[in-house]
Formats: sequence, structure tokens, C-alpha cells
Amino acid sequence: MLENLPYFQRHLPEDLAKVNEVINRAVQSDVALISQIGTYIISAGGKRLRPIMTILAGKAVGYDDEKLYSLAAMVEFIHTSTLLHDDVVDESDLRRGRATANNLFGNAAAVLVGDFLYTRAFQLMVASGSMRVLEVMADATNIIAEGEVMQLMNIGNTDITEEQYIQVIQYKRQNCLKLPLKSAQFWAKLPPGTNRP
Repeated sequence: MLENLPYFQRHLPEDLAKVNEVINRAVQSDVALISQIGTYIISAGGKRLRPIMTILAGKAVGYDDEKLYSLAAMVEFIHTSTLLHDDVVDESDLRRGRATANNLFGNAAAVLVGDFLYTRAFQLMVASGSMRVLEVMADATNIIAEGEVMQLMNIGNTDITEEQYIQVIQYKRQNCLKLPLKSAQFWAKLPPGTNRP
């Protein structure tokens, strides 16, 4: 893989630009407030770590198709929807040095646009035609939601154990990191018995 590093350094910006095209198209809605909040949260930037992981994982297993960019956008939408919901639950005012969506538009609007991004990700999954990717995404997002509720249950809990705290983190974040790797691998239709992350 390291021998391909120059290739990735050269082509990754192009790949990310294609992912951003999918994201910018898919975040639009006939409902103006959805487009406004969606564009606001997406334009905040961020590292786009999950789309990068998705692209690298897909290409590492030989998958080089335009659908890879939709997959990367799906993963980013799921991640972004969890951030919108997190900011409401945590009553956050700032994220990445900018006012949070809930701070600017209110909690209800932020939660509902988070739901929109989440369901838009599932629309992209269905359009992909891969039931295995849909299954992986559905399982992962369910675990992420459980992690969010576990965190909510432990707000102010000074008796939480280290093990419980780590479990919350694993449910919320580890699946967001596994998701791009597993999805790209299944989309590449690797043969049965291939090691899966």
C-alpha cells in the first residue's frame, strides 16, 4: 500500500472533490430551511476523515467506481447527523470554532435536519443497489444510536465506570470509523472468506 502513496497524494484531492459534489447535491431540499442548515453544517468543513477512509479502503480492495463517492457521502451524512444530534443533547454552542446549528436555528430544526441527513444517507444506500452495504450501515447506525442514548443516561453520573465510559465511546465513534472500511469492502464484492475489518 505504501508504494501507492504518491498515487493517493495526487488523486485524493480529486476524489474528495467528487465526494463533495455528491454531498452538496444530496444536501439540497425543496424545504429551504433544510438546505440552509444542511449547507451550513456541511460547509463547516472538517477533516472528511470518514470519506477519505472510505475512498482509501475501496481503492485498496480494487473498487474504483463512481459509486464509491456516494458511499463516502453516505458515511459523511451519518457522521454529520450524529454531530447535529450530539450538539443538541450536549447543549453545545460551538463546533469547530463556529456557532452550532442548534445555536443558530434552534434545537428542533437541528434535530430534524440531522434526521434528514440520516435518511438521505439511507436513500443513497438504497440507490447503490447493495443490500449488504445497507445491512452494514443499518447495523452500525443502530449501535451509534444506542451509544447516544447510553451517553444521555449517564449525564451527570459521577459513578460511571471506566468500562461503561469506554463502551459509550465505542458505540458512538468506533462504528463511525469501522463503517467506511466495512462498507467499501462489501461494495467491492470481495469473495467469501476474505478477511473483513
